[in-house]
Amino acid sequence: MGLEEDFIKIGRELFIRGLIASHSGNLSVKRGNEILITRRGSMLGNLTKEDIVSVLLKADKVEAASRELVVHRAIYQATSALACVHAHPPYAIALSLIENEIIPIDEEGAFYLPRVPILAIEDTIGSEVVASQLAKLFNGNKIAMIKGHGSFAIGETLEEAYLKTSSLEHSSQIIHLVKTVSPSLYHQRILRMKNK
Repeated sequence: MGLEEDFIKIGRELFIRGLIASHSGNLSVKRGNEILITRRGSMLGNLTKEDIVSVLLKADKVEAASRELVVHRAIYQATSALACVHAHPPYAIALSLIENEIIPIDEEGAFYLPRVPILAIEDTIGSEVVASQLAKLFNGNKIAMIKGHGSFAIGETLEEAYLKTSSLEHSSQIIHLVKTVSPSLYHQRILRMKNK
């Protein structure tokens, strides 16, 4: 499968799974000194090859590219990532508004994401401040949240970054359900996961 097909497949998966709204989120892949990134305002659930924009890793703003280009560039310059998925997973966003980090309490989630740091910042969309601070959170992590905004996941492929994104949302749903049904069980599981 080629890169264009990867973009189309992962964009569609994000939309079907409810991890983005119709015109939100963005995807990128780094190839040498080039970044392929989704076009500003594109529908990830219905991407075409015309929705994938090529930009340089180190260059000025490109109007056609996603507003989050500055963040993707910072991530690639600070990490060994080759792919990045930015999504707006609703349960994870809700948790980001009340927590300082997300710690999955289910075994599968804990396997993929021992902890998910949350960056609390005022200016969240396409922000130079986010770009300068978010990349630091990937030290030992493959995914991070921006409080009230969304997740950025990295990997060697778009599929790997998507896996982190979907795992985060699945674990966030489990946290919500357990907190609702049995707050005491939630607190027991959190203590167990922190002490693992």
